[in-house]
Amino acid sequence: MRHLKQFGIILLVTCIGEIIRFLVPLPIPGSIYGLVLMLILLCTHVVKLQSVWTTASFLIEIMSVMFIPAAVGLIQYWGDLQPILLQTVLMIVLSTVIVMAVTGITAQKIIEHDRGGSK
Repeated sequence: MRHLKQFGIILLVTCIGEIIRFLVPLPIPGSIYGLVLMLILLCTHVVKLQSVWTTASFLIEIMSVMFIPAAVGLIQYWGDLQPILLQTVLMIVLSTVIVMAVTGITAQKIIEHDRGGSK
């Protein structure tokens, strides 16, 4: 029953994010509104971390499985992707490396800040 309650909280915040997307005329996905809303709720302790922790951890663990249907769906568009395959793969690799580098540098800066200085 605990997992159902935690999932309900996560689902409710996600649905509110979708409602905000419908009401606000900006090109921002509802999931982003939901994530920001969840962050605000967690930071203000309106939602306690313990009240979503177990289910959120589970959803993060199975996240890669959730991408399988989308990846399989690309097979349907193979003919359209074939002419731009090299550019697409290059963009994916390059953007992945950039995101990894920026994330690593940001994490290092946060760790240095938390330790009280720089190296």
